[in-house]
Amino acid sequence: MLTVRLVEERICSEYAEQTMRCPVHICIGQEAIAAGVCAALRDEDAVMSTHRSHGHYLAKGGDLRAMMAEIYGREAGCCRGKGGSMHLVDLKAGFMGAVPIVGSTIPIATGIGLSSKLAGRDIVSVVFFGEGASEEGVFQESIQYAALKKLPVIYVCENNGFSVNTPLKDRRPDGFSVTRVAEAYGVEAGQGDGNDVLGVYEMARRAVDRARLGEGPSLLEFSTYRWREHCGPNDDHHLVCRSVEDFEQWKEKCPIATFTGFLTRENLLGADEIAQMREGILSQVDEAFAFAKTAPAPDAGLAGSGEYA
Repeated sequence: MLTVRLVEERICSEYAEQTMRCPVHICIGQEAIAAGVCAALRDEDAVMSTHRSHGHYLAKGGDLRAMMAEIYGREAGCCRGKGGSMHLVDLKAGFMGAVPIVGSTIPIATGIGLSSKLAGRDIVSVVFFGEGASEEGVFQESIQYAALKKLPVIYVCENNGFSVNTPLKDRRPDGFSVTRVAEAYGVEAGQGDGNDVLGVYEMARRAVDRARLGEGPSLLEFSTYRWREHCGPNDDHHLVCRSVEDFEQWKEKCPIATFTGFLTRENLLGADEIAQMREGILSQVDEAFAFAKTAPAPDAGLAGSGEYA
């Protein structure tokens, strides 16, 4: 969680330099979901993400240098500088890709689960998506098919209360939940606190165990809150969609501060150890940014490579 937070804080602080040549979607405030779910997975398990992909990529073990080089548009990036922040991929880490089209990775991750079952492997497929993606038809089709075939797929809904800047209350009737939709299709589903990393981990672990035993898919819906604007490094308090008061209430639930308090109260980590951890991460962040800024840009001849028609 701390790695994701420090990386994204650095992105936000340097974005105004106009050298990161792509939009960025920041997940500050939502780190516990990525960290808790990925901690329950094996290296070979598959993860897919959305436009807000930094946390999922890093939590699954994605290469930080390759990520930053991609955001800076360098050939050393994970997509050779042609994809940017919303097209991260690290196959060695089991991070199968991020795609900005809302809901588009849900059927792909379902297909990975089908492939795993047909091949007789116990690889679990996980897909992260926002609550707004559940309004896409592929969500309904995918979870229904996964339930029918008992596929080892875990659907993780990060419900931060907004689809871009439209709050949930303006899009859904009272009492609606993604969890209830999944249950209607026979999918094991549950809701949890997306700021409680231990709670996230426990829910994810149970879902992973079910998937490996051939008991079918699960949907996990976690409540959370993004601290920054929908797209970009700044806050959006000037907009009418949400208030400073709402932000402050959610900030008090910061997943990193909450977990740090738990660790210190239980004498699992001391202040010196936490400070050392922070310094070690910052050193890696410094190195990754320095690498990305100085790496060469892609050759123009690469423009047509790696494409499919």
